[in-house]
Amino acid sequence: MNFLKAEWRKLAIINYEINPEILLPYLPIGTELDFYKGRCYVSLVGFMFLNTKLLGFPIPFHRNFEEVNLRFYVKKKENGVWKRGVVFIKEIVPKPALSFVANAVYKENYHTMPMKNQIHEKEGELLIRYSWKDKSWHSIQIMADSTPKPMEKNSEFEFITEHYFGFTKKENITSEYEVCHPKWDCYTIKDHQLDIDFQNIYGNDFECLNHQEPVSVMLAEGSKIEVRTKKYIS
Repeated sequence: MNFLKAEWRKLAIINYEINPEILLPYLPIGTELDFYKGRCYVSLVGFMFLNTKLLGFPIPFHRNFEEVNLRFYVKKKENGVWKRGVVFIKEIVPKPALSFVANAVYKENYHTMPMKNQIHEKEGELLIRYSWKDKSWHSIQIMADSTPKPMEKNSEFEFITEHYFGFTKKENITSEYEVCHPKWDCYTIKDHQLDIDFQNIYGNDFECLNHQEPVSVMLAEGSKIEVRTKKYIS
């Protein structure tokens, strides 16, 4: 059963390498960390949530909005096959009702903050900017070529975007849900600017990111997506 249908568009993805031990307390039971070429990643992801429907119904004033999340990458073996997915540290959205539904149904760590976006295309360049406000404004800004291209097989971009499950840790229980979408095209990055206090937004465990440069910066076009109803796996 599809719990949610929407479009995820213009995904700005900022990737950092992190000490795996930092993530172990957040690791859901039954999963293990997923590495790319020996590196453990966390990603800050900002994107547009568009044409959103819950259980097939559009929710007035809650169809189009921004989201910013911090996530890391895990895998779980089931019947000899690896399921690759993500675990969210925190997800930020601009409307309280969105946080309420996500926290109540999916037990995710959603928070409501003022948010805004800027998406502008001119003369072959695409400007993407996502901003959110705690005590002060934080932002991700990317400048890219305006023409998307297919992802390369076995690339870092493929690793980051081809995790099709969400795993949630709640006390001693792990829940799992599937996110269905086609492979995403990507944009060539020309420049980026970040104004983020990771410690303030995500806690002391992630203060280290304030002193690091990203391993990589990506921009994905996105697509229509479907989120299937969760199940408990432990």
